Amino acid sequence: MEMTKTLGEFIVERQAEYPNASGALTSIFSSIRLASKVVHREINKAGLGDINGAAGEENVQGEEQQKLDIYANEKFKSALAARGVVCGIASEEEDKYVNFEGNSQDGEYVVLMDPLDGSSNIDVNVSVGTIFSIYKRVSEVGQPVTSEDFLQPGDKQVAAGYVIYGSSTMLVYTTGNGVNGFTFDPSLGVFCLSHPDMKTPEDGKIYSVNEGNYIHFPEGVKKYIKYCQQEDAATNRPYTSRYIGSLVSDFHRNLIKGGIYFYPPSSSHPSGKLRLLYECNPIAFLAEQAGGSAIAAPDQRIMELKPTELHQRTPFFVGSNNMIAKVEEFMREN
Repeated sequence: MEMTKTLGEFIVERQAEYPNASGALTSIFSSIRLASKVVHREINKAGLGDINGAAGEENVQGEEQQKLDIYANEKFKSALAARGVVCGIASEEEDKYVNFEGNSQDGEYVVLMDPLDGSSNIDVNVSVGTIFSIYKRVSEVGQPVTSEDFLQPGDKQVAAGYVIYGSSTMLVYTTGNGVNGFTFDPSLGVFCLSHPDMKTPEDGKIYSVNEGNYIHFPEGVKKYIKYCQQEDAATNRPYTSRYIGSLVSDFHRNLIKGGIYFYPPSSSHPSGKLRLLYECNPIAFLAEQAGGSAIAAPDQRIMELKPTELHQRTPFFVGSNNMIAKVEEFMREN
């Protein structure tokens, strides 16, 4: 029986996709792979030690940090700093971007990340994830990184992906040439290619939104939710409502099955709640590479937004093309 390709083998095999950065990207993915294995191990022991629960601190967004947020952030930061090809990182858990000193200043890449998306779900044994985004620096090589290295629009991403820690642990990534998924085999300690060339359906039957915030949503979004709930055999409605509260988990399901995830603007969060740099841009890159769409508003592609601050928030609609087109229609009319 032929062995499935490992993540390492696959990346080396596909180096022609990024000829000017093959060695660097291989190193970056090796760092992400290593850190995700360590985080996987701790998540799978959650409840057995003192790693669960809140850390008693807030991050820069005013959200309560979980112990595993801090743990995952440190593991990914250390792994990325160790190889000298990443010159700095920005993280949802850090107030400011982090400059890697020494030989790392010769690195040509920066990484932006949400080390543990949905971490509040850890205590109740629900899937969580890591989101990452890789850019080529725009500042001078050999010098400290600058804010401009991180404040790049999403269409400048070199690669992006996520790790989902669920019934199995999976790493899904793109370098702009399709989307591929790898499942972690704990008996071998390797990620194996399990979902080659992932494509999301043009249409879907799942809508994912926190309906508890319905009263705060714009009128067009409210009408779209009602549309999803109406009975209509011709369009296979009503649709199914599925919302986990972990972006990686909700997106991963809809990527495979077809659907739409949205976190719209609201009266309580007029600029939206999700972070453009750590969450929306990388997920949008993956969605588009799998044949889907991601927007902030009608006719406003997420990856064309020019960031102005590190922890910038944005409304977010991502998923199957036909479902994105329909919610755009409702928003334009209202």
